[in-house]
Amino acid sequence: MADKLSDERRSANMRAIRSKNMKPELVVRSVAHGMGYRFRLHCRSLPGKPDLAFAGRRKVIFVHGCFWHQHAGCQDGRMPRSNVDYWRPKLKRNTKRDAEHITALKADGWGVLVVWECEATDTRRLRSRLRRFLG
Repeated sequence: MADKLSDERRSANMRAIRSKNMKPELVVRSVAHGMGYRFRLHCRSLPGKPDLAFAGRRKVIFVHGCFWHQHAGCQDGRMPRSNVDYWRPKLKRNTKRDAEHITALKADGWGVLVVWECEATDTRRLRSRLRRFLG
């Protein structure tokens, strides 16, 4: 199936996608901060540059977009129908890299929590998950 957008429009759409400070990440940060937790953002010294790092607790949180990180069972995490030869390997690399980062962090003694984009909409459940994870 051919792409429905022109090359220029597709390129503009892709350029607009940021890797930091997206709405789901801002929601998680706001909830964690409101609960009294303090953290570092995008800590470069840790594998995968976690979105939130709680150094004193040796815990990190990744906020993953359902599409980019292929959230299993999520409507937004499905493989695109157009240009599959491009998307399949790209998205597979993302999930493989995520697993490598999580494995490396756990091997170094860090606790890891992944919050998916679709989970960031329910702040009550999110608050409960953060409280259980962070203690």
